[in-house]
Amino acid sequence: MTNKTLHANPSKSRSPRHRAREFALQGLYQWLLNNEDVNAIEANIREAHGFNKADKDHFDALLYGAINDAVPLRVEIALLVDRSINELSPIEHAVLLIGAYELKNHLEIPYRVVINEAVELAKSFGGIDGHKYVNGVLDKLAGKMRETEVQAARK
Repeated sequence: MTNKTLHANPSKSRSPRHRAREFALQGLYQWLLNNEDVNAIEANIREAHGFNKADKDHFDALLYGAINDAVPLRVEIALLVDRSINELSPIEHAVLLIGAYELKNHLEIPYRVVINEAVELAKSFGGIDGHKYVNGVLDKLAGKMRETEVQAARK
């Protein structure tokens, strides 16, 4: 079993909610690669440097919610991607799960914020153009999951 840790650009000022997303991304990454128990992942991450600056409630919601809802979220994502879910990089996969979970379950967060946060995660942790891919998929998903909000914003 390998324990991979993701590192972001430390020079960026990050909000507690953004930090929660970073830590949730780390947890989902571990879960995708190692299929570790979510409780063990959570305990490990809560001990990580900087976790005290994260929004702990949002972290819990994202980590547990994205894992518990992974199957239906993957069904939604699979309809919008140009390859099999298993062919996505683990970072893109995890970022898309977080974004899809937030679009579906956190209506208090504007869809544009959800997409922008996911793009920032993909830029910080993913491959060269992964953020463009994440942006395109989540933009389409927002159109399906939050049709009224998206249409109102585009007027």
